[in-house]
Amino acid sequence: MILTVTLNTALDITYRVRSLRPHATHRVSEVSERPGGKGVNVARVLAALGHEVTVTGFAGGGTGRMVQDRLAATPGVVDALVPIGGATRRTIAVVDERTGDTTQLNEPGPVIAPPEWSAFQDAYEELLAPASAVALCGSLPPGVPVGAYTGLIRAARAAGVPVLLDTSGEPLRRGVAARPDVVKPNSAELAELTGTHEPLRAAHAARRRGAHAVVASLGPEGLLAATPEGTWHATPPTRIHGNPTGAGDSVTAGLLAGLVERLPWPERLTRAVALATATVRAPVAGEFDRRAYEELLGRVAVTGHEAAA
Repeated sequence: MILTVTLNTALDITYRVRSLRPHATHRVSEVSERPGGKGVNVARVLAALGHEVTVTGFAGGGTGRMVQDRLAATPGVVDALVPIGGATRRTIAVVDERTGDTTQLNEPGPVIAPPEWSAFQDAYEELLAPASAVALCGSLPPGVPVGAYTGLIRAARAAGVPVLLDTSGEPLRRGVAARPDVVKPNSAELAELTGTHEPLRAAHAARRRGAHAVVASLGPEGLLAATPEGTWHATPPTRIHGNPTGAGDSVTAGLLAGLVERLPWPERLTRAVALATATVRAPVAGEFDRRAYEELLGRVAVTGHEAAA
């Protein structure tokens, strides 16, 4: 079982409009609602790949019930969200059908009370026992300590469970010091963490700060990985236009799947790039175009070298 943690879960709402214009009234052509937050998106992709996944984090209010109802209808995903008094947030994505661009509006999360945070920590440690890997994903809601991921990483390491961290800002900086097995920042997050804008140099700097391996998302240019086994750059065959929301979460899913299946790094990166590109072709986050994914697996280019023995 793979465990994904989304402390700031959401109900993702996607609106499609013919053309998005400021200060104008728009007629929405299509609406979709999905359980959201980075770890929830990761879980849906992993389940579609055939892995058993458990989702934990927080859920509360009417929005939280909607999230849980939809999770219950997702094959392969087990809901272990911890109840809270506040209401789960919503995120709004507005897709401009003319340009393909997406405008994102993210509500703040609910305030987490100290007893709710303690209840989550207890539940998390119990869920680690059967886990083959854990992903810690996304922002922290108000009330959760800024160093929360540090404690969660240390608990996973103590349980012998490999952990991937996908967050940003101060939670990333503190989390890296706890020595996660993999961190997955984008290039801007990596530069903020290290103060270095050259991606490979920044990835090595992040490893020196504590990360065992660093996989940086470079947008349309693919992924850069710096690991103890070597360094690689994986690129998609063509630039894909579509909705990029959730592409980074599909990268995380691909990396986790490759980790638990013990694939070599070039194969993990191939899978992650193919999934991210196929997600851009899908209409909503947490889904991917399977036909595109299978076709892309044979076309992702991976260059680099293994570390000297």
